[in-house]
Amino acid sequence: MQVVNKRHQKTLSTIFKTPTPVNLEWQSIEALFEALGAIRIEGRGSRVRFELNGVVATFHRPHPQKEAKPYQVRDARRFLEQAGVTP
Repeated sequence: MQVVNKRHQKTLSTIFKTPTPVNLEWQSIEALFEALGAIRIEGRGSRVRFELNGVVATFHRPHPQKEAKPYQVRDARRFLEQAGVTP
């Protein structure tokens, strides 16, 4: 699957870095998902679901900070891998 622009490509590469980054903003991850064609389904509170290529994943937006926690980045990586997206 093709990433739309350089910003999304950078976010995708960062998600797949080892060790897991700690300074990636959650907003960038959501923007990447949507650029790849994922459907966002808002839940209660900070819960949000994404569906991409038949794969559904549930996330909790980080708060009050903007940066995703390492486990959230790993979950995003797993979701992308299951949906067939790699850098």
